[in-house]
This record gives sequence, structure tokens and C-alpha cells, in this order.
Amino acid sequence: MSHALYRLGRLTARRPWATIGSWLLVSVLVVGASVAFGQQPKDSFGAPGLDSQEAADLLSAASSGREGLTAQVVLTPREESATFFDSPDASAALAEIQSAVRRLPNVVTTSDPAGVATANLPAREASGVISEDGRVALLRVQYPVLEELQPDDLENLKALVARSQVRSPLQIEIGGDLFFAFEEAGAGGGEIAGLVAAVIILMLAFGSLIATGLPIGLALFGLGLGIGSLSLVTYVIDVPSWAPVIGSMVGIGVGIDYALFVVTRHREYLARGLSVEESVGRSVATAGLAVVFAGGTVVIAILGLAVAGVPFMTAGAIAVSLIVLLMVAASITLLPAFLGLSGHWINRLALSRRRSGAAPSAGAGWHRWGAHVSRNAVRYAVGATVVLLALAAPVLDLRVGTPDEGALPEHRTERRAYDLVAGGFGPGANGPLVVAIDIADDPDVVQPLREAIGADAGIASVGAPAVDAMAGVATMVAFPTTGPQDDATQDTIERLRADVFPEALRGSPARAHVGGQTATFADVGGKVNDRLPLFIGAVVLMSWLLLTLVFRSVLVPLKAALMNLLSIGASFGVMVMVFQWGWGAQLIGLESTVPIVPFIPMFMFAILFGLSMDYEVFLLSRIREEYLVTGDNTASVVHGIARTGRVITSAALIMVAVFLGFVLGDDAITKMFGLGLATAILVDATIVRMVLVPAVMKLMGHANWWLPAWLDRLLPSQAAGDEPPGLRSATAGRPTVTPEEFDGPVPERRPAELPAARP
Repeated sequence: MSHALYRLGRLTARRPWATIGSWLLVSVLVVGASVAFGQQPKDSFGAPGLDSQEAADLLSAASSGREGLTAQVVLTPREESATFFDSPDASAALAEIQSAVRRLPNVVTTSDPAGVATANLPAREASGVISEDGRVALLRVQYPVLEELQPDDLENLKALVARSQVRSPLQIEIGGDLFFAFEEAGAGGGEIAGLVAAVIILMLAFGSLIATGLPIGLALFGLGLGIGSLSLVTYVIDVPSWAPVIGSMVGIGVGIDYALFVVTRHREYLARGLSVEESVGRSVATAGLAVVFAGGTVVIAILGLAVAGVPFMTAGAIAVSLIVLLMVAASITLLPAFLGLSGHWINRLALSRRRSGAAPSAGAGWHRWGAHVSRNAVRYAVGATVVLLALAAPVLDLRVGTPDEGALPEHRTERRAYDLVAGGFGPGANGPLVVAIDIADDPDVVQPLREAIGADAGIASVGAPAVDAMAGVATMVAFPTTGPQDDATQDTIERLRADVFPEALRGSPARAHVGGQTATFADVGGKVNDRLPLFIGAVVLMSWLLLTLVFRSVLVPLKAALMNLLSIGASFGVMVMVFQWGWGAQLIGLESTVPIVPFIPMFMFAILFGLSMDYEVFLLSRIREEYLVTGDNTASVVHGIARTGRVITSAALIMVAVFLGFVLGDDAITKMFGLGLATAILVDATIVRMVLVPAVMKLMGHANWWLPAWLDRLLPSQAAGDEPPGLRSATAGRPTVTPEEFDGPVPERRPAELPAARP
């Protein structure tokens, strides 16, 4: 493969305008088609075989109108002493808004708080749409199913409320399923903050405007093309609305990282005295090969989410993987074209000139660090492992659940609506359970079942049932006594299914199912957790097989997998500390503790396992290069640290900055992804790659590269760390360290002076 990449690199460097023009043409076509024909992402959280999905199917068959999405318009008089029962102005304003909402496109039906406000006392108490004190009115708005809606439906509702707020005697807030389906999770300017930090880090690492601009430009170009293409991918799969956000996180990070490694190797080859075209070819053949393997590992890990058997996770994994693949393709084609076009100018336009000998050589500093860790390998291996296990220990207290709108900051209308509903009707009113009953063979079970549900300790009230005799389906809405994200609500759902329904329907052919958003999230979370061990095993096995192919070693991939598990465990531990225990939660704008979203551990594991392997591939590629020449395990480890220490830490800092930028958003799920990914990358690039890896590899000695003879015969003859045969001698004897990268020369022996390489 490296021969093919070598030729590809030389070709793109020799004909840069043709390569750049081809990419621009593809981009114009994709972006143009996206603008003209692209569809908005859509969220669908069901999964085949779940009880909540069975409920959704029954609701779709009935004419109750409860199968679609809902929104809640929550109103309260601005005057503190006024109520809807005794204030004509408040009642009139409520009736006007209720009428306007009913006229909105695609609204199926609404509740009638305006009618209840003028009804008698028993009707008021039974309605469930005006609080007992008359201060809060709840206008439930029923929409069709998700497939029949567009983001414009949410915008229409928001625009109506904004107009109605003007000179109204009422405070009006909105929330509900419609927001969850179409309100895009913003990053609060996090993307821009992350990119600014990335520019600063690259300037400090490279000191050159051109060398800094290329990785940033490549990442932005690839990200724009990738995100733009997702609106076309929606014709094939239902891309969830959070996929572009996660894709942006991963895309910016890997795009800059991959370009950073190729540019660094190119500058090193230029310092050896190679021509620009030859340097680009070699860079793509070596660093580009590592990029291909690293990107492949990321894609394999992310696509492993299909093991969960949850359609929206599979769709999200495909979307994010497409962005990663675009970044890999751009790194080995578009970037080499720009490198060929920039020529030797890549080392010019420096911000400052470093004086020779003014500071210790960065390469020499990393060399000394690698030698120090090797001399104290046992101490560092034990110490780093203890630190990682301590960070991972809180995982034992990990609690999964779906953060409700009460976790949003108070400036969001969904949060204010949530608080008003919880205060007026109880916390369970924000997470109603929709019970669907198949009554085709026994229509008489509806009332006894309603009474049994209402008698459960976890249920505050049960609405009147809606019966569709033609479809043979009855539906009713039950309101728990606890909030949507509370463990007690999950217990109530399980108790209804396991105890209440079987007892109430004993001897009857009727079957009941619990649906609604709260039950759906709980069911999906349970399914994801059940599949998590299988998923982890599948990802680790596939990554081990790939890295065995890459490094022609059995133990190095196994070590890499175990260390990745440690760094990922540490990030999960930090998430528990912050989001569940509340340690430092206010520093990231989190106003209350929340459970960990059920699909986040699996999704984060996929992303982090892949990204951690990136650094492993880049580090071990350099170690293997030296080992093949010297056969000296300790020296090759020190050499690999010296050559990659600055680049890996710079790349990690960039990725940490990008991920932390997304913590600035309002959405708790985005915050979890941002903090968890940033923590894992920071831990991985420092404690793991710069301490634990060299220490363990020193202790393992030559066993690092052990490969059974039978497996050696099966694997390809070339792997990461190998220059294409016939190329290495062309630069023998030339200096191999770029002053721009390391601030000063680090002596390296010529290959002719080194002992013969071991297989």
C-alpha cells in the first residue's frame, strides 16, 4: 500500500491544480445538491422489538391522535395574584392563544384549558390542564408522526409565541417532543473557540503561517463538505439531528491531526534535502499510511455501533464515519497537492526566528524524557496504572438515564416551561406514559386496567381512555409521580409491565404496552446497555486484528487495546464525577446533576477507541521504524518518543480544545460528549502515550514484536513504519531532524552504522 501512496503523493504534488480543481468540482456539486435538494436530519428513537415500539405501532393503528409528536405551551399570569379562574384578562388571552395554536399547520388537536377555566370545580380538578391554584395552564398540542413534520412546524410555534408575548398579560413558555425532534443542539460558539485555540497551538508548534494554515484549512474544507453531504445521505438513512454536532467534533479533531502528522513528516524530509515532490511522496507513503490505518480504526470502531441493533445509532455512526473517511481522503490527496504547491514556502513566513542554542532542543527534551521513563519503567508503569484506575473508579456508580428539560439552563424556554409544569402539576406531568392496549378480542378490559394503573404507587393520575373500536386499540395517558429522568420513573415503567398489566389482564387475550418518549428512552437505554459488552468485544477484536496487520505483532495491539480501555474508563469516571456527583458542574454551565445518557457510553467508546488508536499508530510507527533499523528495543522506544512527543501532544491539545469548545453549548448531551472526549484524549496523549506506553514497552523488551511464524507468512510483507522498499537508501546519511520541528539538531546514526534489523 505504501508504494501506491508514494506514487499518489508524487502525482498530486506534481499536478496540484488538477487535484485541487477536482476537489473543488466535487464540493460544488455536493454543496449545490445539498442546498437544492438536501433534507433536514430527523430523530427517530425507536428500535424493533421494544415494548415502547409495540405501543407506538398500536398507536399508529388507532385514531387517537396520540401516535405523533407533542408540544406543550405553558402559560401563567404575569400578575402574581391573578389566576385563570378569576382574571378575565388572563382567561381571554388564554383563549386567544389556544385558538391561534389550533390554526397552525399540521396541528391535529389541542387540550382545552380555556374551556376548563370557565367550567365548574369538579371539571377543573379532573381536567389536568389547569393547576389546582389556577396559576398554570397547560396547552398540549398534538402533531402527526415525525415523518409528516418539518423543522418549520417548530419555527411556526415559536414565532406564534413570540408574537403573542407582546403586551400579553401572560408569560408563555414552550417545550415538549417537538423541540427534541427539531431543535438543533448548538455548541454556543464552541466550534469557533476550539478553532481559535487550534490555530494558537499550531502556531506555537510550527511557527509558520503556511504550516499552520494547511491543517486548519483542510479540516474546515473537509468538515464543510462532510456536513453538507449529510443532508443528501438522509435520502438513504434517517440521519439524527445530533450527528452533525458529533461529526463536527470528530471531524475537526481528526482533520487537523491527520494533516498535522503529514505536514510534520514533509518538513522533516525537506530538511533532509529531498525535493518537494519526493518529500511529499515519502510523507504520504509513511505518515499517510499511518493516517489510512488510523482512520480505518476510527471508522471500524464507530461502525461497530451497529452491534447495538438501534437504528438511530447505526445511522449516526454511518454519518460520522463518512466525515472521517472524507478527512482521510483529503489528507492523502488534497493536502499533498497544497504541499506541492507551497514548495519550500511551507517553512517561511515564520512569526519569529529561534536563536540556535537559545533553548533546549525540543527533540532532545523528549529524548531525555523517553530515556528517563525507560530507566524507571516499573515505577512509571505502576504509577500511571494506579492514576488511571483511580480516575476510572467512579464508573462503578454510573447511572444511565435521559436528562429532561429540567437540565437545561434557565434562559431556555423549554426549561422555564418544565419548571412551570412541575410546579403546577407535579414532576411526572413532564414525562407522561402513553399506554396502548390491544382490545380486539376483549374490549371490556379498558376500565379495569385503568383502575389498576391508577392504583400503582408510582402513578399520580390516569387520563380518560380513548377507544378505537374499529382498530381494536385503546389508549390512555398515565402521569408518574416522579420526573422523566428519575430512577423511580423507570421502576414504575418496569412495574407496570411486569406486575400491573399481567395481573389486570390475567385470563384476557388483550395486551398492554407502555410508550411515549420517557418509556422509549428507557427501553433504548436498556437495549444499549445489554449490547455494550458484545460491542466492546467486537471493537477490541476488530482493532486488534487491524493493528496486528499494521505492526506485525501480537502483543503490541493487545497492549494498545488494554491501555485504551484504561483511558476510556478514566473519561467515564470524570463524567460521573461532574454530571452525576456535580463536581465542578457549574464551571461548564450545568445547573443540576443529570444521569448519563444511555447511548453516550457506547458512542463515546467507539469514538475514543478509534481516536486513541490514532496516537498509538503514529507513535508505534516511529518506534517500529527505528526497531527495524537497530533491533534495539529501548533505543527505538526513546527514538519514537523523541520524534512524536511534540506532534502528539500538540495534536492532542488541539483535539482537547475543539472538544472543550462544545462544552459551552446549552445541551447536556453535547456537554457530555465534549467533556468526555476531551478528558479521554488528554489522558491518552499524556499519561498513556507518553508514560505508560514507553514504560510497558521497555518492560516487554523484544516480546513487543513477537509474531508466530505461521501468522508471519499470512500477513502482508509491509506494515506501518516501513518505508517503501528501495526508497530508504536514497536518504541514507542525511540528517533526519528538522530544525523547525525540534528547535535544534538531534544526532541520528546513519543506517549503515546500525546493527542489522530484526524481523
